[in-house]
Amino acid sequence: MRTNAFLTAGLTVLALTTGLTGIQAQATPAKKDTVQQTLDALVSDDDFPGTLAAVRDTRGRTRDYTAGVSDLDSGDRVPVNGRVRIASNTKMFTATVVLQLVGEGKISLDAPVDTYLPGLLRGDGIDGREITVRHLLQHTSGLVDYDDKFLAGGYPAVQHRHFEPRELVDAVLAEKALWAPGTKFSYSNANYVLAGLIVQKVTGRPIGEEITRRVIRKLGLRDTYWPALGDQTIHGPHPHGYFPTGAEPADVTEQDPSMGWAAGQLVGTPRDLNTFMTALLDGKLLKPAQLAEMQKTVPAPDFDLTGDATYGLGLGTFKLSCGGVAWTHGGDAPGYVTRNAVTENGKAATVVVTSNAASLEAAQDLEKALDTALCR
Repeated sequence: MRTNAFLTAGLTVLALTTGLTGIQAQATPAKKDTVQQTLDALVSDDDFPGTLAAVRDTRGRTRDYTAGVSDLDSGDRVPVNGRVRIASNTKMFTATVVLQLVGEGKISLDAPVDTYLPGLLRGDGIDGREITVRHLLQHTSGLVDYDDKFLAGGYPAVQHRHFEPRELVDAVLAEKALWAPGTKFSYSNANYVLAGLIVQKVTGRPIGEEITRRVIRKLGLRDTYWPALGDQTIHGPHPHGYFPTGAEPADVTEQDPSMGWAAGQLVGTPRDLNTFMTALLDGKLLKPAQLAEMQKTVPAPDFDLTGDATYGLGLGTFKLSCGGVAWTHGGDAPGYVTRNAVTENGKAATVVVTSNAASLEAAQDLEKALDTALCR
């Protein structure tokens, strides 16, 4: 998430192959609540190998859930609050750092990209003197995404390949712009790669280091980290992640996450994501003026499967069946799909499945599971 590249890949393969805090409760078969039932259904009906979730109530108490298996070969249970690749949720962290720098007077939201990366953005309909920092964070730059280009040969071809940020940007510059900057929304990972490069230029430090110092350590997110250069593993308890590549899903737990970089490289847990999103909306990371900017949204019909979402600066909206909206992002990495949101009254939920959806119905059921967790 929210990018549909890996959902599209899964559908293509399908077509070709026809707890309360301190309690760490896991619902038992005799007392399954609605959240546990939806997770069980994601495994039994939608063929996800495993799923895990954390639901935090308005008083800060958390209940953990799991279903399915962690490893298709061993049949081991899914670890409670296991670490997963949180993918595009990284964009919220990157946007937060950019907005912190805005609050410090080091970045201007409406300054052109050329102010910080002079001469970098030049192409067919692409001009860094016309694209602003706000356009990047809001996905209104008009830049195409690079995922489809690198995934054209299938994910296994790039699973262990390292990408430099400039290589990702160059792939976008080789394509024509979708439209003039500020015209409308189109989700592109390239926007956040560029935002990461701006942070590095302004601070003189790597984006991963800035995210770690300014967000992860500040909030005490013990299970969230920026993978080091070349690190393809997930440290700590974690379920295996699978990708639909044919008759049998491929284990893609070990992978080089650099294709995501500032747009999608982080590893984290459901609990940490809930903590981060709650703290963000509570104003613990941003000054009021910058948080208000983050929450100014534009129509974003391709951000989720409903077609009626909106998007701000690294945050989107998620319409709830019980009324109102929640603030959300979500992420799709090979092997791990995360859906998460926090309501206006502070209830937060994160649901993770351990493979990419092989059907549109499965993807919709995952979003329904998040809705159930927030509305039950």
